[in-house]
Amino acid sequence: MATKPPTGDPVQDAPQVDAPLRAAAGLPAVAHSLKIAQQQMGVRRTALTLLRVNQKDGFDCPGCAWPEPEHRHKAEFCENGAKAVAEEATLRRVTPDFFAAHPVADLATRSGYWLGQQGRLTHPMYLADGAERYEPVSWERAFDIIAEELTALASPDEAVFYTSGRTSNEAAFLYQLFAREFGTNNLPDCSNMCHESSGSALTETIGIGKGSVSLEDLYKSDLIIVAGQNPGTNHPRMLSALEKAKANGAKIITINPLPEAGLERFKNPQTPQGMLKGATLTDLFLQIRLGGDQALFRLLNKLILETEGAVDDTFIAEHTHGYEEFTAAARAADWDAALTATGLERAEIEEALALVLASERTVVCWAMGLTQHKHSVPTIREVVNFLLLRGNIGRPGAGVCPVRGHSNVQGDRTMGVFERPAPAFLDALEKEFGFAPPREHGFDVVRAIEALRDGAAKVFFAMGGNFVAASPDTDVTEAAMRRAALTVHVSTKLNRSHAVTGARALILPTLGRTERDLQSSGEQFVTVEDSMSMVHASRGRLAPASKHLLSEPAIVARLARRVLGDASRTPWEEFEKDYATVRDRIAKVIPGFEDFNARVTGSAGHPGGFTLPHGPRDERRFPTATGKANFTAAPVEYPKLPEGRLLLQTLRSHDQYNTTIYGLDDRYRGIRNGRRVVLVSPHDAQGLGLADGSYVDLVSEWTDGVERRAPGFRVVHYPTARGCAAAYYPETNVLIPLDSTADTSNTPTSKSVVVRLEQSATD
Repeated sequence: MATKPPTGDPVQDAPQVDAPLRAAAGLPAVAHSLKIAQQQMGVRRTALTLLRVNQKDGFDCPGCAWPEPEHRHKAEFCENGAKAVAEEATLRRVTPDFFAAHPVADLATRSGYWLGQQGRLTHPMYLADGAERYEPVSWERAFDIIAEELTALASPDEAVFYTSGRTSNEAAFLYQLFAREFGTNNLPDCSNMCHESSGSALTETIGIGKGSVSLEDLYKSDLIIVAGQNPGTNHPRMLSALEKAKANGAKIITINPLPEAGLERFKNPQTPQGMLKGATLTDLFLQIRLGGDQALFRLLNKLILETEGAVDDTFIAEHTHGYEEFTAAARAADWDAALTATGLERAEIEEALALVLASERTVVCWAMGLTQHKHSVPTIREVVNFLLLRGNIGRPGAGVCPVRGHSNVQGDRTMGVFERPAPAFLDALEKEFGFAPPREHGFDVVRAIEALRDGAAKVFFAMGGNFVAASPDTDVTEAAMRRAALTVHVSTKLNRSHAVTGARALILPTLGRTERDLQSSGEQFVTVEDSMSMVHASRGRLAPASKHLLSEPAIVARLARRVLGDASRTPWEEFEKDYATVRDRIAKVIPGFEDFNARVTGSAGHPGGFTLPHGPRDERRFPTATGKANFTAAPVEYPKLPEGRLLLQTLRSHDQYNTTIYGLDDRYRGIRNGRRVVLVSPHDAQGLGLADGSYVDLVSEWTDGVERRAPGFRVVHYPTARGCAAAYYPETNVLIPLDSTADTSNTPTSKSVVVRLEQSATD
């Protein structure tokens, strides 16, 4: 039976700490999934809903972007996917009565966990200038309010249109079309804060900012390197793919500052053998210091060059550019400098080299541990160098594998949600829709916050997400949002961003992935693109949480009609009625989507969808400026720490997905009933005089001299790399300076925060 939401925030002042686990999933994962699902949905709804997740005739999980295999299990979801579905398909409701009882000032004091637990939003809500509470508003009046503010702007560039990775292809395409027809490229998205570094590095080196592998490539590989990633929590279904690769003979190297249970042993809950015993995944664990990855791959490249017969000379001669400059830089790599940067032992790197040289087909997977440093882009370029040296791009079982987070974050970018669009995309948009889209680059996330802070942007519109909680430098971000004239959030549930508002604010409730989308032409479906460029349909089956909800495409289409009026030649009303008409136009604008409707529905012969073309993967064709894959030769960088300081990485707990907090435990790391913990190696803790269980304030240090403090964290002695610490976000986002970003990509450096630990007043 479903339970009611908590009435008060749970006390988190005494987290309980046990030893971290050495294996992931198994019976505890099944039990916890069902417990959460039944609390939110009840028994019958749980069964009906979870069995449709990630099925070909079902809906795409609103969690991560990991792809589905061709032959799917009846339970094709993971623990965190079940939590994501349960929170969307919950029977709990946030009605106008809730807002009447809770002024915005009260909501602002609540934790993200409490806000999310209240349930689904049911009505459009409006916060008038000077008002204390949100009040219900009609959809017509809501669109009028937005139109009033947008049309009053001195320039379209005073508006910001943010996108979350949950947004469907159809909604994302319409959203960017509306923003550009309105007159701006201010289209920041959540990629700016996560894999922007991957896209920047890969576009320069191989010509396309996406991964080059499929699930079949993982199954065929000899060696998989997993760097800066914790799939056991962030992409749990990836463990099944790694298990299958291991069964086929692959070796796995894990490179990470923290040991993670999921990469040690995986107890597959879908097989009896998996439940009882599980499979060891990692063959070699390299416990690297934060930010040392570029130095490691540069040294490996030097050692490959020094090994006779290890380099694929034919591939390099035919398909690459810049080899001579790269080899000069790689041969100059220094063992001592690399050992200092990485914190590794020489024998460990030599063992890794042996596995690399024994492999004919190598895949490198990575996530935020590589993308959120100042030098993230050159780090990922060095990974590409590593793969190019032995011809490991464009052949089966090999390639680059940036593992994306939110379920359609890659698809949104494909649809044109990007502040720096390619001229060819804008040309195609202009040809198809008959207007001249703006050519000047817009704001990414960091620059959007700066614009709001400085008064250069006045309207903020978010298509999903929890922008305030996801962004860096919390105090600066919140102050910037409060300077806006209007903030608008298209949402399914309450979050922190609804309590940090402009002078006026709107919450627009929308359908979730699990829900039936009925428009005037009949029942609709949407599409998504996974982390491996597979496009497929998603069909909700549940009745909507409220009769007052609109779908994301409908919200964009109605807003566009209200703002653009008769001057727009775009058939917005037609798009709202029938999403197939949107897909027809996508097919004319975006390469790879030809005959979109037939291919995604299965009438063209493949009911599971289709894979987008990828030149480097499909034919070793590299659409770069040189026409070849580019070796690069950036100087090696790594963070330098002052005496008595630690390098902090922000990360998720196991009861968390992005900024959504499902619970207060981090089961695999042994943390229960609290989130304000900081993981510190016993060696560092001893040197700093910090007992396990003591309380500290985390204080970040940056060149601007501003004190950024996160108070009251329990010290946990934990087997992390020396000199490194870890704590959960969004609680620690306050420590990340807004202008501490990665070169080229401008991604916040959430894995490279220099901190000092001061005894807390609460200790």
